[in-house]
Amino acid sequence: MMLKEQIIDPMILILLGAAAFSAILNEWVEASVIFFIVVVNSIIGIIQEKKAQSSLAALKTMSAPTATVMRGGIEKIIPASELVIGDLVFLASGDMVPADLRLIQSANLKIAEAALTGESIASEKNAEAVLSADCPLGDRKNMAYTSSIVTYGRGSGIVTKTGMDTEIGQIAGMLENDDAGDTPLKRKLNAVGKVLTIIGLIICVLIFAIGALYGRPLLPQFLVAISLAISIIPEGLPATATIIMALGVQRMAKQHALIKKLPAVETLGNATVICSDKTGTLTLNKMTVTHLANGDDFLNKKILSVQKASQNSSSYQQLMYAASLCNDASFNLDKPQEVIGDPTEGALLPLVQDFGYSALSLKKNIQDSANILLIPFASECQQFMK
Repeated sequence: MMLKEQIIDPMILILLGAAAFSAILNEWVEASVIFFIVVVNSIIGIIQEKKAQSSLAALKTMSAPTATVMRGGIEKIIPASELVIGDLVFLASGDMVPADLRLIQSANLKIAEAALTGESIASEKNAEAVLSADCPLGDRKNMAYTSSIVTYGRGSGIVTKTGMDTEIGQIAGMLENDDAGDTPLKRKLNAVGKVLTIIGLIICVLIFAIGALYGRPLLPQFLVAISLAISIIPEGLPATATIIMALGVQRMAKQHALIKKLPAVETLGNATVICSDKTGTLTLNKMTVTHLANGDDFLNKKILSVQKASQNSSSYQQLMYAASLCNDASFNLDKPQEVIGDPTEGALLPLVQDFGYSALSLKKNIQDSANILLIPFASECQQFMK
């Protein structure tokens, strides 16, 4: 596929045609040189794209979406690609919905579905809502769709569709055959190739016609006309452009910028501002408690690092109890260093351990009771109440 993309370029096709005519005319040296240039040009393009694809594949593996599911009665984090229809998935604020879900539980749940509905405001969800089968996508309050973001609250749902069968997957399928526009440089090179082809054909016809008018032998005159047409073709232009772009790719790679297609160097080189989501892209989406202030510490402006505060753990006993009990996050049993749940709540679990407490043990010591009120953590209220 990559070889095909390199060869179908108009300038490369012109060079291949010139090499073929040179061989017909027994100009083996010129035919070999042109063919060598085409081969080198294709090799450079394929090697660069292969390296970029390998790097992108590694990045996709690192940033692959995950899902919190119930498997065998145990809450686990698995890659979203391993979800199957019927899985029970848990959602919390900040999560990306890993598959199309039928919600079965929701607590103040709001999900941003701008990619599907175009609505900039997050959609409020209600697991208990019963809707008609022909309900519009944007009004389905009891559904959550792949790639949408949970902005508030928490909930859970059953997987109904995965992969390309999801709503967003169907949109992606429609876009698969949509060809990306060529860069300005590639359009100019293609235009140059077409102009040179037309000029070559005109010269070929003129030389042949003039020779015929003067009564010259037709076959030698035809060969002369083709030779002149071939001489117009700039054999080194595609290779020069490819080498320059490859050098640009190498320079950008040193700045940690990956280029998948060589012609994209020009487009990206013209960019002055690049906007990117921060969480999980520029950061690890992992929060850590570094300093503490307890009770009168706020009034006295006394803020201690976790290391110093842990030396007097008894003063922070009530705070550790609250951090443990008013918390829905938990450690992954399969990977003890990995936290399941909201990153903000998850950051409190290692803190509790640093002070010599166990959040799991504290929860077991409290008698089971139903939650009277649950207010999920949000940046607006800066609190989590349970």
